[in-house]
Amino acid sequence: MKLKKQKRHRRSVAFFTTCYNFRAPFKILCDGTFIHHLLTNHITPADTAISNILGAPVKLFTTRCVIAELKSLGAACTDSLNVARDLAPARCDHEKRKSAVDCLTDVIGEKNSEHFFVASQDADLRKQLQEVPAVPLIYALRNALFLETPSPSQQQFAKSAEEERSHVSELELKMLLNMTKRSSTEDEAGDSAQADDVSTYNIIKDLKKDAARRNTDVNDRVQFKRKRAKGPNPLSCKKKKKENQKPVTKQVRK
Repeated sequence: MKLKKQKRHRRSVAFFTTCYNFRAPFKILCDGTFIHHLLTNHITPADTAISNILGAPVKLFTTRCVIAELKSLGAACTDSLNVARDLAPARCDHEKRKSAVDCLTDVIGEKNSEHFFVASQDADLRKQLQEVPAVPLIYALRNALFLETPSPSQQQFAKSAEEERSHVSELELKMLLNMTKRSSTEDEAGDSAQADDVSTYNIIKDLKKDAARRNTDVNDRVQFKRKRAKGPNPLSCKKKKKENQKPVTKQVRK
């Protein structure tokens, strides 16, 4: 189960990095419910636990509205409030405090231009953000963290965006047609000029050949040498014995 979970997380991270240009270190936007769950189940340090499931370094963020909401909950969330104050602040332009759900929805917007991972235990918020194209979602179950797989709407949006990028616009099509017409006319002019040059070169070559034939009596046919019989190889022949040569006898010592 652990290997399947890791493979599923790697596929999800690869989807968002490839289709929506997410880059490490990943930015994690946390709400109060997620921070409180991490402290309650002793999932610390939080950045290390999240980086383990994403396979890359992370940086944790929250908003002023989330901090204000935790502060309004009283002493029960004091530890969560102190942890939230230590996180990096995400830009929140709300003059009056909003609920954490509304605040995070406004920060994400329609396209999630800041490339945030949203970490929340609020199922309704996660379901709402699944309709936004580029929002990866993180949640926890007891002492384990999970990265949700891309929703069907997110996958369909990425597919349609890829198809739009692959199509050629009308302006680009007109430019390509003009370029092909121009290149075809230039090629035709170049071919005709090249043909004229070749014909004149052949005429000059023939004239030179005729002049050479008139000035010299050399036959144009190729002269082949006849192979004549050669003598035997002297190294392969045995030497003749001399008739007057006496045979050599060995002298035996007495």
